[in-house]
Amino acid sequence: MVREYTTLKVLSPGIQTVVEDWPGRVGYYKYGLCISGAADHLSHRFANLLVGNPVTEATLEVAGGLFECEFMGDATIAICGADLQPSINGSPAPMWESIPVKRGDRLKFLYTKDVGFRAYVAIAGGIDVPKFFGSKSTCLWGKYGGFNGRALQKGDEVRVGSVRDRDIMGRKLKPGLIPRFEHRWDVRVVCGPTAAPDFVTDEGFDRFFNTVFKIDRNSDRSGYRLIVHQSFFESFWARKDGGVAGLHPSNIVDLGYPIPGGLNLTGNQLIILGPDGPCGGGFLIIGQVLYADIWKVFQAIPGKDEIKFSYATAEDAEKARRDVEKLISDNPIL
Repeated sequence: MVREYTTLKVLSPGIQTVVEDWPGRVGYYKYGLCISGAADHLSHRFANLLVGNPVTEATLEVAGGLFECEFMGDATIAICGADLQPSINGSPAPMWESIPVKRGDRLKFLYTKDVGFRAYVAIAGGIDVPKFFGSKSTCLWGKYGGFNGRALQKGDEVRVGSVRDRDIMGRKLKPGLIPRFEHRWDVRVVCGPTAAPDFVTDEGFDRFFNTVFKIDRNSDRSGYRLIVHQSFFESFWARKDGGVAGLHPSNIVDLGYPIPGGLNLTGNQLIILGPDGPCGGGFLIIGQVLYADIWKVFQAIPGKDEIKFSYATAEDAEKARRDVEKLISDNPIL
């Protein structure tokens, strides 16, 4: 594929639009750099496959909608993820397939049609932003990577691929592979490392797996807060306090946090850590969302959707991971 470039001009940044790749900034977590990367790695990778990119290439992650841009040259794009009612020049734009755009075309998103929160726009030939420690991904809290280390703003001009290859025109994802979006998300969890019986009671975990949690509206790429009523913590803690670490039983001396997907208990606040989440701290991690299910968490709509956790073993997690990778590698494109 010949490397040719054009630009897209941001007319409206929307709620939040960032440049993210996959798997993110791997290998630098121990130095305090977030992994970042696409919050929904499945939709991100499908979008890249549709336009002939490596699955590692950067896409535009559009959260919540209201993003609009104008293409300053010809290109080929694919839109995957949540249906944020995309249109090109006012006409509905198809999703889960590759489509051509011409110079002057305007791509616009409204807001979620029903379910899902994040859409991904892949451009054939990629997004030409510099790599920072091996990744094009944006870390919003650290203000590095992506496009000038921040979300896109009105007037930004982003250099992107200008590819109109007939071999990629009209590619579609096999219908059976389009992920199912819901308002109540079933998410699998492996318990630990700070779990029962030392930190949380068996009764506490029974309640955890039998509770439906609503997502707090104060949620973002750093973490999804879950609304937890205080009655939830009756007979939950296996100890009265954190000992030398602090007064609250959620306190520990220090721990590296698994991101994304670590289930962090900060006091009586339960948080699913995101790709831009903290690298460590002094609070419990009672479980880890399966990597195969991470995309579900960050497609949930803050302030509206719910999450129900189900128990999984490490063996379940590995099998689920392999199943997802098989979807990507087994020619999912028509």
